[in-house]
Amino acid sequence: MALLELENLRISYGSIQAVRGVDLTVDSGEIVTLIGANGAGKSTTLRAISRLLKVREGHIRFDGRDITALSPDAVVRSGIAQSPEGRQVLALQSVQDNLELGAYVRHDRAAINEDIARMYALFPRLEERKNQYAGTLSGGEQQMLAIARALMSRPRLLLLDEPSLGLAPLIVLDIFSIIRALNAEGVTILLVEQNARLAMQHSHRTYVLEAGQITFSGRSQELLSDERVLHAYLGG
Repeated sequence: MALLELENLRISYGSIQAVRGVDLTVDSGEIVTLIGANGAGKSTTLRAISRLLKVREGHIRFDGRDITALSPDAVVRSGIAQSPEGRQVLALQSVQDNLELGAYVRHDRAAINEDIARMYALFPRLEERKNQYAGTLSGGEQQMLAIARALMSRPRLLLLDEPSLGLAPLIVLDIFSIIRALNAEGVTILLVEQNARLAMQHSHRTYVLEAGQITFSGRSQELLSDERVLHAYLGG
C-alpha cells in the first residue's frame, strides 16, 4: 500500500484550475520527484498535501487514512512535514529557536534535545551558527535549516519544495547528498525541483506535471532517456 496517495486532486484559485485531476502515489522508502514548468501546479500540490490550500475535489490519503479534511497541524502530527519553497526560516529567531519551533507538535523534551543534537551532527554548519539569527545565514545554510526544522517533527514523509533554488552548484550537490542520506535512514521524500535532471538522478520515480495534469510518470532512470521528457525538460 502506498504511503501517500493523491486521487483526482483538484485545486482552484478562484476560477483558475491550478491542479486538474492529479493521481500520484509515493511508496514508503521512495524518493519521488515532481517536475514541470513554472506554474504547472507543483508547489500547489505540495501545499495541498500539507493542507495549506483547500482541496476542491479528490482525496489525499496518508498511510491508508484520508487526511483531505485535516488541519495543517494535524497533518504534521500524522507524520508529514514540508520544507517550503524559498526556505521561509524565521529570520529574527536563532537557528536553535527555529529547530525548537520545528518540534512544536511534540512534548517529549529529552527526545527533542536528542533530535536537535542529531540535526547539528547532520548539518555541522548549523551548530557553528546556532545562536545566530536565521536571517543572517547564507542561502545554503538557510536551506539546511529549513530541512532540519521540518525533520524536527520526525516525519515519515518529507515534502521538499525547490531545495536547490538560488543556490550555488556546489551547495546544491551538498543538499542532494543530504537528501539521499535522509532517504537511506528511512525518510520517504516527495521532491519538487527546478533542476529536473538532478532531481531525477537522485529519485526512484518521477511524475511530470503540465498545466495541472500528470502527463508522464515512471522510473526516473527510464524517463531520463525518454525523448519527450528529454526535449521538454532536460535540454536534449
